[in-house]
Amino acid sequence: MKLTKAQYDEIAQFLGHVQPTRQSLRKLKEKFPSQSQSTLLSIFSQEYQKQIKRTHTKHHTAEAVETYYQRLTYLRSLYDKYLNGVMKNAAAPVLLELANEVDFAPSLMARIVLERYLQEKEQAMPSKALINSMLRDPSQIPDGVLANQVYQCTVNDCCYGPLVDCIKHAIGHEHEVLLREMLLEKNLSFIAEDQLRAKGYDKTPDFILEVPVAVEGHIIHWIESKASFGDESSHQAYLQDQFWSYWNRYLNTESGTFIPIFMRHASKQHIANEVKPARNLG
Repeated sequence: MKLTKAQYDEIAQFLGHVQPTRQSLRKLKEKFPSQSQSTLLSIFSQEYQKQIKRTHTKHHTAEAVETYYQRLTYLRSLYDKYLNGVMKNAAAPVLLELANEVDFAPSLMARIVLERYLQEKEQAMPSKALINSMLRDPSQIPDGVLANQVYQCTVNDCCYGPLVDCIKHAIGHEHEVLLREMLLEKNLSFIAEDQLRAKGYDKTPDFILEVPVAVEGHIIHWIESKASFGDESSHQAYLQDQFWSYWNRYLNTESGTFIPIFMRHASKQHIANEVKPARNLG
């Protein structure tokens, strides 16, 4: 099922009035039952990332960082009382609630506070490698209270963080395998990205077609698969970062073109029906 621009705009407008939580995802599905879960999730993720980019700077000011870090300091005092039996539930997700309170991604909130903690502990700016390692495995964080808070942030973040990165990587690989199977089923001859890299190419599309195919009347020379929703901003970004360089390198005719397939909202049957060998055209 193809999504019209009007339908996409309606979904994006709805997302502008809800918080980026799993509860909001359920509301989104209820509001747009005709759209697939993967389509809605992909649009949800992209719209949220746009919002985070717009507000990212204000969360990294010195004043904001100190405010967030003070929540951790206060939480430590509560934890001490908890250990002494004075109070209960000192393991409440304070950083997660703070992230929701200020409309910021929980994993990015955890990163800010973790970086501030390590800076105070080591008296030096921590490396990105160290921070990323601790975010992936919070048990490495010396402070048990902070480790628990970071863990709660990462497992409850549906758009950012190490868990989301792993899921995106797995989905991307899965869809490349799916696309390869489609090409093989259609008996289309192609050169895969790993083969091109073995020949010394640095930037390559996922598949170069040795015999061009026709898609909706266009002659296609190569295919790039993206496991995400293809909105206007995504197309523009990928054009600048990848597609134009592919076009210059791998096309030998001005009439040739390419197809970026955003497979989070494309079914196997839909793509299979659209791709036909060019020689079958009248």
